[in-house]
Amino acid sequence: MSSEEKIKIQKMDDYRWRIPREGKMRTDGIVYSDERMFADIRKDQSLVQVANVAWLPGIVGHSLAMPDIHWGYGFPIGGVAGFDMEEGVVSPGGVGYDIN
Repeated sequence: MSSEEKIKIQKMDDYRWRIPREGKMRTDGIVYSDERMFADIRKDQSLVQVANVAWLPGIVGHSLAMPDIHWGYGFPIGGVAGFDMEEGVVSPGGVGYDIN
């Protein structure tokens, strides 16, 4: 998903926001945040990154983002995803390229 594409958001409750599965996404994205923090989250490309993680092969469950989410390199900082051992991927973007 490119940064030019509009990310669709659905409010689930007071602390969860859903990025519905569409296109090549294999699952939904779920962002944990209150209204005030979510206004800041929308200012960068981290929601696009949550959707992009949902494209990855072998993802198990949802592409998740914690309240401290912000734009990272690949995964958003504060992003969480689990992957199947046989069919999934190992992405250094999920832990950071500076981690050895």
